Amino acid sequence: MNKQEKQFTHELEIFRTEAEAGAQFLYANLSLHSIISEKKKTLKIINRTPLFWNTTLAALQTSFFIVLGRIFDQKSKHNIYRLLKSAQDNINIFSKAALANRKRKDSDNADEWLDDYLKTVHEPTIKDFRDLRKKVKEYRKIYESNYQDIRNKIFAHKAVSDPEEVQALFSKANIKELQKVFVFVNAFYRALWQLFNNGKKPVLRKMRYSVESMKRDRKPEWQSQTVQEQMVAEVKVFLKELTSNSQ
Repeated sequence: MNKQEKQFTHELEIFRTEAEAGAQFLYANLSLHSIISEKKKTLKIINRTPLFWNTTLAALQTSFFIVLGRIFDQKSKHNIYRLLKSAQDNINIFSKAALANRKRKDSDNADEWLDDYLKTVHEPTIKDFRDLRKKVKEYRKIYESNYQDIRNKIFAHKAVSDPEEVQALFSKANIKELQKVFVFVNAFYRALWQLFNNGKKPVLRKMRYSVESMKRDRKPEWQSQTVQEQMVAEVKVFLKELTSNSQ
């Protein structure tokens, strides 16, 4: 890959780790709370080691708020705006010619299928990136309005300690909204990954965000799962085995 491609893929990979880690921390926290609260036997077992579980849940909560800040804080070295800027400033790396060159390097028989493949490739326009930027702005506004102070004044720095002030900050938080924010950043990553690797129009495809929905309806093993679906499924399996093996 050339220098521009390396720069973009470097930012893209960093963003992937942030987006997925944030979703992992959030959905692990929510899944544990949800399953423990509805299973009396599981709750009884968990209550044998309350310090460990309270520490685990608190650590997960701290972690997803810290990651949220790194994603949306414009002062952060690697944030969602930097990734988007890297893509837009190097728009030529998404051309059919650039994609064809990458495909040839990855496939020994590319010349047999590449011409037909390129007919379906989307070359992004400034409007594509402008549309993505609008969505980023929308979600960053949510972060700044409801979660930035929680992240900065409680978890990153102990600027607020009065219980009433803490409660006032948390009153702005909404679980459904938080789930949608982390689903958005993962959809954003996938859109840019598909654009670079497969020439797909950068659209934000829908993903499931509800823990309750994922608990009820797990995808078959052969179907691709999002990181949040995988996390909910693994927490469910772990707690089931914990309960089954407990004396």
